[in-house]
Amino acid sequence: MGVEGCTKCIKYLLFVFNFVFWLAGGVILGVALWLRHDPQTTSLLYLELGDRPAPSTFYVGIYILIAVGAVMMFVGFLGCYGAIQESQCLLGTFFTCLVILFACEVAAGIWGFVNKDQIAKDVKQFYDQALQQAVVDDDANNAKAVVKTFHETLNCCGSNQLTALTTSVLKNSLCPSGTNVFNTLLKEDCHQKIDELFSGKLYLIGIAAIVVAVIMIFEMILSMVLCCGIRNSSVY
Repeated sequence: MGVEGCTKCIKYLLFVFNFVFWLAGGVILGVALWLRHDPQTTSLLYLELGDRPAPSTFYVGIYILIAVGAVMMFVGFLGCYGAIQESQCLLGTFFTCLVILFACEVAAGIWGFVNKDQIAKDVKQFYDQALQQAVVDDDANNAKAVVKTFHETLNCCGSNQLTALTTSVLKNSLCPSGTNVFNTLLKEDCHQKIDELFSGKLYLIGIAAIVVAVIMIFEMILSMVLCCGIRNSSVY
């Protein structure tokens, strides 16, 4: 009776954790879709400079997040059903899916940590190349359009104080509307704005990954304990 009572308790606890896991999957999927269609990043990462598209490394992480959120919702449902039915087969499948998902999340986390600075660096290099072409060549209309989009989207002008001052004096039309030499010096440069844009979003992704990893660890433990409890109760 004690074993059965303990098994029931673990079953409902696992059900609650799986329901939270399912909800977390929905939240992560929603956040990933929001990041994918965020107006700021979309307007910048859809740009093209001649035949060279804007760096899309950021979107690789977003697509991974979308896949993780969708799989989490499926695995959460599988775990809820397996816990209610007290099925060793379903719980074993659920545990296997969790291990695979956890391994994928760790791999994605390592990839994100390695590339967290590279994403902003690639975007800044893309912007610098466009800015150089726009300032030097009066006929570089494509580069001017790219630079203007960066400036209007991020409300900045120039990659640093020197280029901001140069751009506002020589090519004021590239700076955001209403910008002059004086208020240009008071604004953050575009490199800082790019760092803030992507670091904030990567920070959000990192928090979501840590929360999900903690939930998954608890679920793996509970699913194995419940599986053992069902096996022991069937013996008695």
